[in-house]
Amino acid sequence: MPSHRRAARAGHLLTKSIPDALPRAQVECEPGTLFDAIVIGAGPTGLACGIEALRAGFKVLVIDKGCVVNSLFHYPANMSFFTTPELLEIGDIPFSTAHQKPTREEALEYYRLVAQHYQLPICQYQGVKTVVGKDGDFHLTTVDRLERIYDYRTRKLIVATGYYDLANQLGVPGEDLPKVFHYYREPHPFYDNDVVVIGGKNSAAISALDLWRHGARVTLVHRGPKMHNHVKYWILPDIENRIKKGEIAAYFNSTVREILPDHVVVKTGAGEINIKNDFVFALTGYHPDYDFLRSMGIELSPMECRPVCDPETLESNVPGIYVAGVIVAGSRTNEIFIENGRFHGKQIVADLQRKLNPSK
Repeated sequence: MPSHRRAARAGHLLTKSIPDALPRAQVECEPGTLFDAIVIGAGPTGLACGIEALRAGFKVLVIDKGCVVNSLFHYPANMSFFTTPELLEIGDIPFSTAHQKPTREEALEYYRLVAQHYQLPICQYQGVKTVVGKDGDFHLTTVDRLERIYDYRTRKLIVATGYYDLANQLGVPGEDLPKVFHYYREPHPFYDNDVVVIGGKNSAAISALDLWRHGARVTLVHRGPKMHNHVKYWILPDIENRIKKGEIAAYFNSTVREILPDHVVVKTGAGEINIKNDFVFALTGYHPDYDFLRSMGIELSPMECRPVCDPETLESNVPGIYVAGVIVAGSRTNEIFIENGRFHGKQIVADLQRKLNPSK
């Protein structure tokens, strides 16, 4: 849809600045309060689940160990999404932007204002440590940044914890050095430095290009024979041309064996080599918190760690615990995105409506 038409249908909500937005939702949780549903995770899918439950009249609370849409906050600062704004919308609130593809900053504002619009109760910076109990009366214990402990009770539980918080580790000596990063934010600090980027998918390609364009000397290391076929079609020729011209050095069919303070040891088809190095970005993907899912009794499939759940209602093998968002796909994190995970709330809440009467 053209940007002027999108802006026209967006109404006034997203034109407001934060001080003019609706009042912040106050979380009222007296000891013994029993919620109809608690959502673990305040990403786009978690917010969508909370909003759908709220609209259906349920007493709901959303809890996150970080800020609202914490994963999006940790995306690269100048990132644009690969999708159009209407595919990121939740709660029937239009996402108004003048761009064909919205930026990270626009998305952060959009989800903040949607949460404010619905006055969705959210507890930020509380990590869920334990979940015990049974269907109808689950008990959650959380801990905040000051190590204060909180207890919550809920009839139903929705787990929408995503996957971006847990990076896939290389498992090599030196990975814990302070010069090694598993997330990429911005290029400026790495100007005129030797940077190794490990990986062959979108994150690695985008980061390598951004670093090179801002004055870093970039070497890409990937275990595959070429850049992955999941690299976006408009990014792939760019990274391939930079490699072909020698502007970005690349070692394919190669793996990092060790990271040292001033160089990286790489195993190539021609043997081991040492690459002079100041910083390393190990961008080899991320995974859901499988241990947390298992701690609640959720069964995971042997090969792909998919939670066992009803495909229609998304209720897991543990009665009363639902899964939503990318964790439904297990290790195949490229199957579910904001675009399709945002509808999980409607599926789950439809089941809640069949099983619960909203608390008054």
